[in-house]
Amino acid sequence: MKHLLKLADLSSEEILSVLNLADQLKYERKNHVEHPYLKGKQLGMIFQKSSTRTRVSFEVGMNELGGNALFLSGSDLQLGRGEPIKDTARVLSRYLDGIMIRTYKQSDVEELAEYGSIPVINGLTDHCHPCQVLADLMTIREYKGSFRGLKLCFIGDGNNMANSLIVGGIKTGMEVAIACPEGYRPDGEICAWAERNGKLLVTDDIAAAAKDADVVYTDVWASMGQESEKAVREKAFCGYCVDGRVMALAKADAMVLHCLPAHRGEEIAEDVFEAHAQEIFDEAENRLHAQKAVLVKLLK
Repeated sequence: MKHLLKLADLSSEEILSVLNLADQLKYERKNHVEHPYLKGKQLGMIFQKSSTRTRVSFEVGMNELGGNALFLSGSDLQLGRGEPIKDTARVLSRYLDGIMIRTYKQSDVEELAEYGSIPVINGLTDHCHPCQVLADLMTIREYKGSFRGLKLCFIGDGNNMANSLIVGGIKTGMEVAIACPEGYRPDGEICAWAERNGKLLVTDDIAAAAKDADVVYTDVWASMGQESEKAVREKAFCGYCVDGRVMALAKADAMVLHCLPAHRGEEIAEDVFEAHAQEIFDEAENRLHAQKAVLVKLLK
């Protein structure tokens, strides 16, 4: 494991190794056991998309591991004035021990890793969100004990979250079902890979996707950068809401996850969100632990 660019780059064993370390780090933190595994290490955090959970969890995580995190706004770097990513990569590699970037294009993350000489972590792109899904997998295993025999259902836009959930779900042995409108489906290459390597259903039929699900997951209809599409998306996704009707189709003990922020009354009903708030905010907390595990794996 040299970088974390997308989950597809990791083997099933590598994913489980990260999750096991995340469990250990969470246990140590809860029991006030200090773990300065990255003492003296420097992480640069490039943000071309704003964030709450990504920034706070990475910054706190590096501090708890004994290192330091530098917030680097995209508009403040020379990237904002047209410096090539490959030049930024080669410069930052002289100063830092690792880079986390939250941006739009997956190709930018890949180029940063290609030209830099230090580990690169994808904090989010329009293509995938590996850090979030590691936290999701950690939470599922906490609640369900294992991944074996589970059905993971995602309802909403076939976006970066759907792409990474498909990969993470299949690589850990879960059945994955995606319900989304025509025209908003997940990446075709990822779906083809999943069908060759596991059990995947992609459909516009919410009932078929949610039936007997152990985990029901959703995300906002319009992600960052898609604000101009809000009205069109509201029409397209009308009915794609995790509500009581959907939960009645899932298993009685099904858990609900949401990567946040949540728009109650759109992709998730208020009562469903609050009934499963413990799971959702455990999931948010686990961003810290999962990312600390990634940092230790890459920077130690």
